[in-house]
Amino acid sequence: MFSLFQLALTLITLVSSCKAALRQSFDELPKETSFDFIVVGGGLAGSVLGNRLSENPHFRVLVLEAGPTNEGVITSEAPFLVLNIPSTYQWNFTTTPQTAAGGRAMNYPRGHILGGSSAVNGMFYTRGSSADFNRFASFTGDSGWAWNSIFPYFLKNEKWSPPADHHNTQGQFNPALHNLKGTGMTSVSLPGIPQGIDSRVLQTVKELPSEFPFTEDYNDGSPLGLGWLQCTIGNGERSSAAIAYLTPSVMARPNLEIVLNTRVTRVLPIGSGTKSKTFRQVQLDTGSRLVTVTASKEVILSAGSVMTPHILLNSGIGDKIELGSLGIHSTLNLPSVGKNLSDHPMVAVGYFVNSTNTIDTIRNNATLEAELTAQWEKTHVGPLVSIGIDHISLSRIPDDSSIFKTVSDPSSGKNSPHLEMAVSNGAGFTGVVGNLVSVLLANLTPRSGGTITLKSNNPLDPPLIDPKFLTSEFDIFALKESVKTAVRFFSAPAWKGYILEPAGAFANVSLSDDQSLEEFVINNAGSAFHPVGTASMSPRNAQFGVVDPDLKVKGAQGLRVIDASVMPFVPAAHTQAATYVIAERGADLIKEDWQ
Repeated sequence: MFSLFQLALTLITLVSSCKAALRQSFDELPKETSFDFIVVGGGLAGSVLGNRLSENPHFRVLVLEAGPTNEGVITSEAPFLVLNIPSTYQWNFTTTPQTAAGGRAMNYPRGHILGGSSAVNGMFYTRGSSADFNRFASFTGDSGWAWNSIFPYFLKNEKWSPPADHHNTQGQFNPALHNLKGTGMTSVSLPGIPQGIDSRVLQTVKELPSEFPFTEDYNDGSPLGLGWLQCTIGNGERSSAAIAYLTPSVMARPNLEIVLNTRVTRVLPIGSGTKSKTFRQVQLDTGSRLVTVTASKEVILSAGSVMTPHILLNSGIGDKIELGSLGIHSTLNLPSVGKNLSDHPMVAVGYFVNSTNTIDTIRNNATLEAELTAQWEKTHVGPLVSIGIDHISLSRIPDDSSIFKTVSDPSSGKNSPHLEMAVSNGAGFTGVVGNLVSVLLANLTPRSGGTITLKSNNPLDPPLIDPKFLTSEFDIFALKESVKTAVRFFSAPAWKGYILEPAGAFANVSLSDDQSLEEFVINNAGSAFHPVGTASMSPRNAQFGVVDPDLKVKGAQGLRVIDASVMPFVPAAHTQAATYVIAERGADLIKEDWQ
């Protein structure tokens, strides 16, 4: 008979084994450990790969993450506290001065934590349009990236979850588009507590149906209209890639090791001679020494759209002439590394309101926020289950707009939006104190393209990030149009008596004066933090691009890139959903090669 002592011993062993694969430093890794695959970056894509590759018990997998654990970081876990996440869990990058945006250097946060930016982002779950992915397929020549091919990966990733308040969600989403079977990984749900402005938003849809038509579910591949926001939240808590994919049972796998607080600085060629193009070795900085680790099969870069090109360039993989000017020996001449950076520019517009039923009432009262945080820790219900945004509107700039007389339409197709408007029951990113309603306005189809380059030949120096925001006339035009759209939205009768006056810098804007509006955009636009494209896919045998459609680095052996940097175009969506399916398909491509 199984004794209580044996039961206790078994439980202790299980708990210990669940923690065994999560190392706080490289020095904790058992000596003489060998690996088939080394995944550089424990962010969104790296978490997926760690899970999926280690499903094969014959694959030995090492995941190296520069940041600390996500465990116990309440500002990451409680959705409402997203703006309170400490700088410890960010890379704390800034851009170069943006010449077309008032010469401002902008904050450019990326996740420096297990789970990466999925542990610090705004949690929006928007897949993009079918045309976005069909353009990927057409551009690369690989039908596997088309919408119909990639859609099953959305369902493989997603675990549809009830909202925290378990309200009736009929008419707020289309169940046929989602995984309701509980077999997915990342929790996705509708808002878990109503906002005071919800009825006004929906009334505006009725009053202005031609411009703001209601859509039951914008994740159907034709994301146009105003609908209920879907977020990566489950049981009132953020569902990051680390939480979803690196569960205790996964980390207990004997063939998976995850090492935190360990920064990879370079990938290194192996083999005889100086011309080897096999890159199955990584150099890492433990904080006290440099170490090299070798994979028997592949090294996979999943460090994100900023750090993946940074590592490649420091490894001598990039433009030979540019690297030579910094004294870096060229190991593989790939001029496209770090080029083609694309990101969504955004601007916030706010109004003071005749109400205290806003999230600002919480955000501006530290005592109340602390009380609600304590409540959330116990129950996972209440205001902290929400980011204060229940609806987004996705729209196109009319075909007959003046801009299209001089600029071609940058969208992927007629079912793809140009603009996103997220309606917040609070000040949001306006930087204004008081009770507000605001909108975050994003240009989803930017034409401006930037770069990630090196500051020096020291791999520990931060990269030079230059998105070149607003260098295209279309991008300025699109944000001006989005501001006009927001003004029309809040001019609906539904807002009469509620809105008092414009807030912050927007109070000085005259919509009848185009120059005034343009100056507002130039001086207030920032990033939506959706960088892609810096290690872009391109057709096999193409002389441009960084990876082939199978995500193998061109001209190299043993090296792949699997993260948001491989997207050749930024989708008309928040990028986390697309990155999840890229990681899921990337894992399958690796398994197929090594089955």
